[in-house]
Amino acid sequence: MPELVFFSGTMDCGKSTLALQMVHNRSARGLQGVIFTRDDRAGEGKLSSRLGLVTEAVEAAPGMDLHGYLVDLMSRGGKVDYVIVDEAQFLGPQQIDQLARVVDDLELEVFAFGITTDFRTRLFPGSQRLIELADRIETLQVQAMCWCGARATHNARTVGGEMVVEGEQVVVGDVNRPSETVGYEVLCRRHHRRRMTSFSIQAAALSPDVLPVT
Repeated sequence: MPELVFFSGTMDCGKSTLALQMVHNRSARGLQGVIFTRDDRAGEGKLSSRLGLVTEAVEAAPGMDLHGYLVDLMSRGGKVDYVIVDEAQFLGPQQIDQLARVVDDLELEVFAFGITTDFRTRLFPGSQRLIELADRIETLQVQAMCWCGARATHNARTVGGEMVVEGEQVVVGDVNRPSETVGYEVLCRRHHRRRMTSFSIQAAALSPDVLPVT
């Protein structure tokens, strides 16, 4: 039976790489899929991984009817064997409902990849709806690591290298961005709670000792 499967994890744990691997494996067996994505780091209509792999995708814009798109494609003779959705956390709850309809009505496998929580440790609306509706939830086994070496469980937004906890939920960025820009870093819960990023630790280590007053 076809399923709606949600593959979740922090940033930098290989979600997009796995999505691309699934596309490759199925294409090698003559299967054709539709790839949806939203706000990929490589630009509109792209599915990319940090390993440098990239493929074309359909940009799932806000308000787009994903179920309707597939019905129209198939009614015009397009072959669709499965559906992959990357950056699924950015989709609206109604679009997740549409993906469930794709599974139930069109009998297609849907594999959704996304981050569960934002930089404030709050659920993304799209991820919350996936948790509510998915037939199966898979936590990716590749473990992202905090700067301290512990398993990273939280996504942190940084500005100038310093962690911030306020702002819009969705601001497109990436890990390993220059420190003066908006970027992201994965942290363990302890250092997320303490707002201790790799940049702040490095800055503290490089601070000169206070000279004694003579």
